Amino acid sequence: APNQVDSTPSFVVVVAIDFGTTSSGYAYAFTKEPECIHTMRRWEGGDPGVSNQKTPTTILLTPDRKFHSFGYAARDFYHDLDPSESKHWLYLEKFKMKLHTTNLSIDTDLHAANGKRVKALDIFAYALAFFKEQALKELSDQTGGDFDNNDVRWVITVPAIWKMPAKQFMREAAYKSGLVCRENPEQLIIALEPEAASIYCRKLRLHQMVDLGTPTNQNGLSPTDNVGSGMNQAKEHVRRNRQSRTFLVENVVGELWSELEEGDRYVVVDCGGGTVDLTVHQIRLPEGHLKELYKASGGPYGSIGIDYEFEKLLCRIFGQDFIDQFKIKRPAAWVDLMIAFESRKRAAAPDRSNPLNINLPFSFIDYYKKFRGHSVEHALRKSNVDFVKWSSQGMLRMNPDAMNSLFKATIDHIIQHLNELFDKPEVNNIKFLFLVGGFAESPLLQHAVHNMLQGRSRIIIPHDVGLTILKGAVLFGLDPSVIKVRRSPLTYGVGVLNRFVEGKHPLEKLLVKDGTRWCTDVFDTFIAADQSVALGESVKRSYTPAKPSQQVIVIHVYCSEKEGVAFISEPGVRKCGTLRLDVSGTESAAPRREIQTLMQFGDTEIRAMAMDVSTGRTVKASIDFLSH
Repeated sequence: APNQVDSTPSFVVVVAIDFGTTSSGYAYAFTKEPECIHTMRRWEGGDPGVSNQKTPTTILLTPDRKFHSFGYAARDFYHDLDPSESKHWLYLEKFKMKLHTTNLSIDTDLHAANGKRVKALDIFAYALAFFKEQALKELSDQTGGDFDNNDVRWVITVPAIWKMPAKQFMREAAYKSGLVCRENPEQLIIALEPEAASIYCRKLRLHQMVDLGTPTNQNGLSPTDNVGSGMNQAKEHVRRNRQSRTFLVENVVGELWSELEEGDRYVVVDCGGGTVDLTVHQIRLPEGHLKELYKASGGPYGSIGIDYEFEKLLCRIFGQDFIDQFKIKRPAAWVDLMIAFESRKRAAAPDRSNPLNINLPFSFIDYYKKFRGHSVEHALRKSNVDFVKWSSQGMLRMNPDAMNSLFKATIDHIIQHLNELFDKPEVNNIKFLFLVGGFAESPLLQHAVHNMLQGRSRIIIPHDVGLTILKGAVLFGLDPSVIKVRRSPLTYGVGVLNRFVEGKHPLEKLLVKDGTRWCTDVFDTFIAADQSVALGESVKRSYTPAKPSQQVIVIHVYCSEKEGVAFISEPGVRKCGTLRLDVSGTESAAPRREIQTLMQFGDTEIRAMAMDVSTGRTVKASIDFLSH
């Protein structure tokens, strides 16, 4: 419509929620002071040896499945319940990874610690409702009145490698939680985690990061020492500034950024709890807009992989049957054991020589004796795992090599992925590699990335590495148009009939209808995998209802990892969604109604719009990736 003025609604504040696999949090900025990013209040609780402004992504429901608590509060309450009672409560953690799995739908289930099933959509909606309540409470206290949710633009971060169903699932959970309503979809933006990190990293000042790329220093420190001492200084710096929860993002270009020239490229490696996400960006001056150079890649190689390795180690020592039973019968003690492991996991380093002690909860020792009829100590002696010993203080004592070996599989995956990425022709001459996300704090990971790059590009680690995405997501919410060009992760299209061409089309695809020869199953490509697409650029198609009385046109959308696809029947092509055009009430005098459809692939979500060409009326259009 020509009379459309600027359609962006005016929000007073942008609140970003980083809903992580292992920990979550929120941050916000008022649109009037976009350079002030406030991170959430201190959480109650907190772990020894883990300083973080985020809270664990854990949720507790009462036995009758009502929301009880989230984060530290959920964990502590669950922990204090009597075992006879706790088995009726539903406790969930690390559940975000379920959305990374295939065939996700609105009805996907999750398993609570006691083995009971709950609807994933309910859990995600409860969590978002919790963050909404916390943030609005804090905003109300700040402004001295009841803060209206309509004045908030919400941003939820997701991994860039997530497929469309997972992004749509997050949006559905937001609608269900009352974060935003379906009638006002633009109040919620889905942000991609490495993109958010990229936006924030551009603003960094030199005192806000550790540069691992510097060769041997004057004082003879090797880069590895540099990693350790640099990170310690960074942590000290963050600790000193921890009291203030407000971060000033100077509206100037960061000093680091001033070294970047038009066309320079950099990689963001976002290492979280569940996934590792790699994005390649190119800078476009003078505004400093970003252009994606290669489609996002990565995989489920986050730090929880190390927890699974620890669990496998325990199974080797104490038996899978015992561990499975223990998790179900003493779920709170199992959570305790994993918390103890977490703080030791953070102490792992490439040059560590002294052993790491992990506290075994009393109920583990007690239950093992009842279960097997002999002691934990006996099990350790009998097992052929010689790098884990029993210490007289009642702890598992792991030598550093044993701990490092738990990291190996996960870090190898990440390095392999980085190697593959750096081998791509689009990914040469990378000036910087930004290492972000909670797992980026690991000296073992830093060391491995450093060894792999061998000086090919400078490694930059922001000080507040776990909050980088959160702050970048706030900046993204303030100006979503900063990323001008993205790459499509998949090839998308629909199946159509084309006129049959001898010699070009295979005979088995021939369909003769009313004397006309047609070729069936032709893949009409909307956009190809890794094709660059600008923000706001649309793909245009026209569709005609089969008969005048038709109310809805439903078109199956297909996708593939391959770039060139000729037929929807090819291997690797799968049905991934439906395009729905609501054509009721668009009947017109024209003999054939033509519905012009525009699809946009340049944003973090795929959108569709349509109009009836003969009447100029808008037709309701939507693409559904969840219920095909």
